[in-house]
Amino acid sequence: MKTFLYKRLKGATHDQYPAHRSKFKKVAMVVVSVPCMNGGRGETSYAKNSDIQRTVISKAWPFLEETIKDMFSSSFPGCFNVADLGCSSGPNTLLVISKIMETIHKLYHQENKKLPEFQVFLNDLPGNDFNSIFESLPDFYKRIKKDKFGPCFIAGMPGSFYERLFQSRSINFTHSSYSVHWLSKVPENLETNKRNIYITKSSPPSVCQAFLEQFQRDFSAFLSLRSEEIVSGGRMFLTFIGRSIADPSSKDCCRLWELLTKALIQLVNEGLVEEADVDSFNLPCYFPCEEEVISIVREQGSFILDTFESFEVNWDPSDDVNNKSFVFNKDRCGQNVANSIRAVTEPTLASHFGNAVIDPLFARFATLVAEHLAVEKTKHISLVISMTRKQHAQP
Repeated sequence: MKTFLYKRLKGATHDQYPAHRSKFKKVAMVVVSVPCMNGGRGETSYAKNSDIQRTVISKAWPFLEETIKDMFSSSFPGCFNVADLGCSSGPNTLLVISKIMETIHKLYHQENKKLPEFQVFLNDLPGNDFNSIFESLPDFYKRIKKDKFGPCFIAGMPGSFYERLFQSRSINFTHSSYSVHWLSKVPENLETNKRNIYITKSSPPSVCQAFLEQFQRDFSAFLSLRSEEIVSGGRMFLTFIGRSIADPSSKDCCRLWELLTKALIQLVNEGLVEEADVDSFNLPCYFPCEEEVISIVREQGSFILDTFESFEVNWDPSDDVNNKSFVFNKDRCGQNVANSIRAVTEPTLASHFGNAVIDPLFARFATLVAEHLAVEKTKHISLVISMTRKQHAQP
């Protein structure tokens, strides 16, 4: 695990942190409707295929717990407002909220303080399967009542997090896991990225730059919007997929999508997909490196960077982590990875290529992933960043 720790100094300001002085123009956000994860509880649903997200939440938890403890080191508010952005649906949705409440419960008991009331906002795009979340709430409320936590009120907040979501200065803590690498839209001017659906070694430099600039605009806008909603001194904790080196075509963020592209090209060769459809499709996401994220945080200027962490996660989190080189059951791992990628990309792919290609596409993708993992055990790089909203920060 690679770790970077930035100690927040009392009274520190944006100017006290050396920054990469690239300038990001303030632009009006144009949010394009990007399909959500697979809803429901079926075999291809996100609810049944989100083990990797659960693993990431677990590995990021020690850093999140330290953030919460630091928040309550000097003050104990009577009401605590939490926003979870990109909550999706399934068993992971309320997992972080439960752990946050449990930690705060212990802290208040240790200090003999009256437990706070919790207001929780679960945010995702309007097409998210909020009904599944709401159906799980009665059991959730029973558990927290049994554990004698403070009163908790949960509400859905549909909308893009690239727009304002909450009242000014109303949120104490914002959390988002594996969501912020999704862009507000596919970058423009990607016509030269033929036979690719993301950045690869064969992508022209202009394509890499287009993805980077879209991420810079989106993430800078995201920070600005959250700075309007979060109280002074409030915290934000983000986890997202990134990469370990500066090269945007590095295998730890691109190899998986190269295999999905290869599966699409196989369908082109079989006459099931038009090559023009592959040429005109790109994923609306970007996997940044450490320097890119830190540079945007510093340049935008509303938040103090407290902690930056990174860690690796197997493509298939159920695989033995002690085996460093390759997987032992390549077919099972290949299918597990294909299921997890299908759960998050099927609506996007189906809207462009049609529903009929989804089953054959992911059958070929599972085989390609299995063959790759039998030779090389590539991993996801997860980035974790904890920030404090500056006093009187200007959005």
